[in-house]
Amino acid sequence: MSRPVIGISTYQDQARWGVWEMPAVLLPAGYPRLVRAAGGLAVLLPPDDAEDAARDTVAALDGLVIAGGADVEPARYGVVADPRTGPPARERDAWELALIRAAVEQEVPLLGICRGMQLLNVALGGTLVQHLEDHTGGLGVFGSHPVVPVPGTAYADAVPETAMVPAYHHQAVDRLGGGLVASAHAPDGTVEAVELPGRASLVLGVQWHPEMGEDTRVMAALVRAAGERSRSPRNPARRSPAPRTPVS
Repeated sequence: MSRPVIGISTYQDQARWGVWEMPAVLLPAGYPRLVRAAGGLAVLLPPDDAEDAARDTVAALDGLVIAGGADVEPARYGVVADPRTGPPARERDAWELALIRAAVEQEVPLLGICRGMQLLNVALGGTLVQHLEDHTGGLGVFGSHPVVPVPGTAYADAVPETAMVPAYHHQAVDRLGGGLVASAHAPDGTVEAVELPGRASLVLGVQWHPEMGEDTRVMAALVRAAGERSRSPRNPARRSPAPRTPVS
């Protein structure tokens, strides 16, 4: 049986490797590693501003991961930037918001991680807290804290007990987007997971970074939902390559 194809959005930044330093699309290796550990096949999705690129990209996937990264530009949810909010990544914001909306519309299973959860909330009309304290281990160091599931949610189905999670964020959900419910909290009350219930496919966001830990259950829930969708009779087959013209 083929593995579900899971697309992961990427960073876009200046990077250095070997003798080169130039603009690059990149992703921490923990993301594809976690997808593979959960039984999926990872593909990377760099920003693409072509018309219908997000729609066509999502149509070719079994599941979608929106990765962590830079702060969401506050103008996206109608507020002025706090001085502690980082510089915007406008091209990435536009691309990932389009991917999220396409996934929700096409009922492709979706997992947002950290920034990805925040963008999911913004895509559905929610807002963000622009600065929190004590949700990192220091500059460039992941912290750890417990997350408590809300019973009866998809997240609680995947992780039914209080779990210690690797975390690195200073922003969080404020007003929930339309249809979203909180499915986990930190001890200080911060919303740590959100989901969109009552749908045929999983739509889940988590505030922490599962790719930095050993627990595969959140990603496994996405890969399982992606596999179920790919096998569903009502799901059109992914687009096949055009047949090759025989060469005489």
